[in-house]
Amino acid sequence: MTHIEISIPAQTLTLKTSDGVYQYLVSTALRGVGQQINTGCTPKGRHYIRAKIGAELPLNAVLVGRRPTGEIYSPALAAEFPNRDWILTRILWLCGLEKGLNRLGSVDTQRRYIYIHGTPDSEPMGVPRSHGCIRMRNEDLVDVFEKIQVGCLVDIIANE
Repeated sequence: MTHIEISIPAQTLTLKTSDGVYQYLVSTALRGVGQQINTGCTPKGRHYIRAKIGAELPLNAVLVGRRPTGEIYSPALAAEFPNRDWILTRILWLCGLEKGLNRLGSVDTQRRYIYIHGTPDSEPMGVPRSHGCIRMRNEDLVDVFEKIQVGCLVDIIANE
């Protein structure tokens, strides 16, 4: 069974499939681990992929509100919009499975809009820098996107 494990301490995403095990560097929240809405933290616990968004988009396509804007990320576009939290290429939207931890109320991962998504190549991987989501290199994200289905389980581990 296909399964994703995200290690916050190691800043890695490990994808386990029937074809093998794949590991990628990621960037989780600068503010650390947390469940509460409006904290900018990455939630822990068991989740699943609720939706896969952007299947046919080119690398570096810009998404806002889970919709492509028609823009392609570039340094010039970044200079024009210096305060954007860039969500690029694909979105894997997470939904929590543990009531009171990451599902329902003020800790609901889905309602917090926590994704696994692409980010500009200029952003570092392997260090916490996001606003709560799990950021990946665009090409790595496409690789994961193509290997999984909606419903894939995702475990976000905060300590090892």
